[in-house]
Amino acid sequence: MTTLAKTYDPQAIERRWYDFWEQNGYFRPQGDGPPFCIMIPPPNVTGTLHMGHAFQDTIMDTLIRYHRMRGEQTLWQPGADHAGIATQMVVERQLAAEGVTRHELGRETFIDRVWQWKEESGNQISVQLRRLGASPDWSRERFTMDDGLSEAVVETFVQLYDEGLIYRGKRLVNWDPVLHTAVSDLEVESEEEQGHIWHIRYPLADIDGHVSVATTRPETMLGDTAVAVHPEDERYAHLIGHYVDLPLCDRKIPIVGDEYVDPEFGSGCLKITPAHDFNDYAVGERHGMEPINIFTPDAKVNEHAPAAYRDLDRFEARERVVADLEAAGLLEQVEDHKLMIPRGDRTGAVIEPYLTDQWFVHVKPLAEPAIEAVRDGRIDFVPGNWAKTYFNWMEEIQDWCISRQIWWGHRIPAWYDDDGHVYVARTEAEAREKYGLGADTTLTRDDDVLDTWYSSALWPFSTLGWPEQTDALKTFYPTSVLVTGFDIIFFWVARMIMFGLKFMGDVPFHQVYIHGLVRDSEGQKMSKSKGNVLDPIDLIDGIDLEGLVEKRTSGMMQPQKRKGIERMTRNAFPDGIPAFGTDAVRFTFGALASTGRDIRFDLGRVEGYRNFCNKLWNASRYVLMNTEGEDTGADDGEVELTVADRWIISRLQRTERAAREHIESYRFDLMSQAIYEFTWDEYCDWYVELAKTVLTDDDAPAERKRGTRRTLVRVLEALLRLMHPLMPYITEELWQKVAPLAGQTGETISLAAWPEADEARIDATAEADIDWLQKVVLEIRRVRSEMNLKPGQRVPLAMTEGGPEDQRRMQSLEDAIRTLARLESLEWVDDESAVSGNVTALVGELKLLIQLGGLIDRDAELARLDKQTGKLEQEIERVDKKLDNANFVDRAPADVVQKERDKRAEMAHSLTELRAQRERIAEL
Repeated sequence: MTTLAKTYDPQAIERRWYDFWEQNGYFRPQGDGPPFCIMIPPPNVTGTLHMGHAFQDTIMDTLIRYHRMRGEQTLWQPGADHAGIATQMVVERQLAAEGVTRHELGRETFIDRVWQWKEESGNQISVQLRRLGASPDWSRERFTMDDGLSEAVVETFVQLYDEGLIYRGKRLVNWDPVLHTAVSDLEVESEEEQGHIWHIRYPLADIDGHVSVATTRPETMLGDTAVAVHPEDERYAHLIGHYVDLPLCDRKIPIVGDEYVDPEFGSGCLKITPAHDFNDYAVGERHGMEPINIFTPDAKVNEHAPAAYRDLDRFEARERVVADLEAAGLLEQVEDHKLMIPRGDRTGAVIEPYLTDQWFVHVKPLAEPAIEAVRDGRIDFVPGNWAKTYFNWMEEIQDWCISRQIWWGHRIPAWYDDDGHVYVARTEAEAREKYGLGADTTLTRDDDVLDTWYSSALWPFSTLGWPEQTDALKTFYPTSVLVTGFDIIFFWVARMIMFGLKFMGDVPFHQVYIHGLVRDSEGQKMSKSKGNVLDPIDLIDGIDLEGLVEKRTSGMMQPQKRKGIERMTRNAFPDGIPAFGTDAVRFTFGALASTGRDIRFDLGRVEGYRNFCNKLWNASRYVLMNTEGEDTGADDGEVELTVADRWIISRLQRTERAAREHIESYRFDLMSQAIYEFTWDEYCDWYVELAKTVLTDDDAPAERKRGTRRTLVRVLEALLRLMHPLMPYITEELWQKVAPLAGQTGETISLAAWPEADEARIDATAEADIDWLQKVVLEIRRVRSEMNLKPGQRVPLAMTEGGPEDQRRMQSLEDAIRTLARLESLEWVDDESAVSGNVTALVGELKLLIQLGGLIDRDAELARLDKQTGKLEQEIERVDKKLDNANFVDRAPADVVQKERDKRAEMAHSLTELRAQRERIAEL
């Protein structure tokens, strides 16, 4: 006989089962069904598993396990992104600790060091994904700097360049003055900060007077090329075509008319600095202005500005410019102003719009077919509203800056001769042959590398072997669904669609499931500075509060970090976070996966689903103890099914149908709810108790007991398969013991068939009967609770005034009602007066006459209730005085006042219930 541990201990089973799955190759595509493929959004090689990863990967693994169980050829493609900037910074910090710079090492040696770091430390997130129970095909794990993926990058670059879709030009980009590289919008974090608006007089050059301009960056005026006004602004229209003297610069610049100017902002006059503002750059292009770059790559003032400001940092230059304007009488006023400041997510440095030579993709020709692919339904966004977001961005798309001035990444396949001519090819040898260059022509390779989003855009087909026409590519492209957050629709989703259509001639995936972003229980973004970051592994393994504080805040600990951590844990768990186990954490993610933008993660929910695991475990122990070594009817021998057996089988069919409908429509929250309610409420709380009435009945025929045992194990076995995609570990552990009793064979639940609903087994009559039973039992339990009866005290019950169906159900379900409601006796009476000492409850037209006379001390109970009522009335009076006090209501925090109001409402409800209970007892 197999045994099941008395208590559920996730740590005792999880690693054992994961090793079993991986070592036996269960995650590889197999079977002869249709292909189903998901590409993992490649996490940064520098990364560790955070809550967003854990949520997203739980959703993907649920889909993968579901389709694998349905017999489909299922591939979840794993891998990691080389994370150019982040990885280079990690290794440079290591070098700095050794007193060495990358420039001292040289490019080749530095790249070797990065590869060494990657081999030693770059796989942490894949280890953590295994802890989460993720089941990708690890034998196919890829890295964006692998040889095969690097070949795909070069191939696409050369093709796009040869078609004129990649070009090199001087354009404005986001520039990080610390890293000395262009960065993408996703690597820029804008937050509101306190600043100022400076109002500056620009004297008119050819007529008397001046115009006033307002700016938040006065230092950039050194690079102004114009002042713009709205052409229909009556205040300034007559000045269009005139010039102003640019203060501090000894230059004249024109006044131009442009509809971009907002007449309501500031004075209605806008300084135009094309080299240092994206909007100004567009205005400058419309008016044929030559941009003037006044900054070095370090964001210091360069030789294009007056000598007085050269070599100053931009913020030092700001102070000097403002002082000089004030001395010249040209500073009208300075006002406080809050504005969004863009900072690099890696360095924290203020990002500078910077004019520099970069490589770009001419995107519009690629965007048009990508837009059409979503419009005509070849790609479906779920929820559908995200398609509008996609269209809005794609229809206004700008050329994509793909070059980065760092060393770690895919080096751009371009070479230059001594005259600066560029030659693009797969290799230098090919470049010489392609362009007819002799050995006497010296070629130097471009130092830049490609934006990591470029190689990620190729992910759906480069991971499958492209440009080789592999079997995997033929089988799994296009992939089935992409699971991702809305924050990278532009940076990744759109670019994969464009490149997939361009190089594969087909969409990269058929559906895009967009999920929300995980926030804390108060709806705040999780961030280290707020101290509200949770580690999924901590939730799985548990960690004491002091250990958590030490882990999170070692080194220079900011007080707010400790405060945030203590708030998160001590409110719910004074001693820290208990070991919830992987399944409880995964089920929480599933239950939270609604269609909203934000996912509020509450530790209390995880605790609730840990209890759910305990409930399932204990129910399984009961089933095993009552079926192992017994005749479970696995051979389909003669059985008799009770109405309870038929009911739970029927409810299982409905749950199986609902679970499939919900997972197919990506409503993991509804799927989780359906499974939870069936498991906890129907199977564990009701059916197991109903089954006991049969199994403990010595007079029950063998066929009936066999039918109940068979139903117990078969429903449980199907339920475990239903739960497996969301809760893989506990279901595998239990299935291995339950499946043989249910007549199921197989090595693992992960390859067992997903349970499909059988509509023929839905039994409306049995469902109606048990629904009636539940209402009757719950009403009796309610009265027992209100009357403060001891749990073991049995009471007589009479039924009356119901119809023939009520009488039939009472007779057929009498044993179950007696047991579940703890009845001393049960009878049907035609006249209510035939029994006395009743408390009456109603189920439809049926009256339940619960005979309490003699079972309780009426006078003592009335005295107890009077005392309890009096206390409650005094407490309500105290709260009323507090709420009637204007000083309290007006001065106390809103949440404190609301808490008092909620308490008052709750007490009023309790008082009503107590008074009703007293009336019933007084009537006995």
